[in-house]
Amino acid sequence: MNSFHVETSRVIPASAEMIYAVLSDYEEGHRAILPKPYFTDMIVEKGGQGAGTVTLVHMNVMGSKRSFRLETSEPEPGRILEEVDRENGVTTRFILDPLQDNGCRVTIASDVQTSPGPRGFMERLVTPSITRRIYNQELANLADYVRSRK
Repeated sequence: MNSFHVETSRVIPASAEMIYAVLSDYEEGHRAILPKPYFTDMIVEKGGQGAGTVTLVHMNVMGSKRSFRLETSEPEPGRILEEVDRENGVTTRFILDPLQDNGCRVTIASDVQTSPGPRGFMERLVTPSITRRIYNQELANLADYVRSRK
């Protein structure tokens, strides 16, 4: 099976607890940091707080519209939040590594299954750089959001 891995990190001057609270809150916090115009809608179908939450996310990237049904788990509560879309073969992790100075390194990392053949080759060639751009914006939005809550 063909796939790619993409990740980006940023040090955010806030506690891991505060950041995790934002990321695991799908009703308000997580929704607030999603980069526009890429994320066009997020519907909470079940839960809304951490593990067990199911969301339907609609995206529009370079004119291509896609939907993802994300099931959330917490492999390491307070440190790792994971979203899985089984239909599209996408797993995204939000990984928090607390730093000694009350900051936190936040990493968004995804493993994405690609289509077979030439289409998959193009996906592996183009999609990682676009995904990194989206994740960098999401991390900037997260930093702004927690800064405004202090």
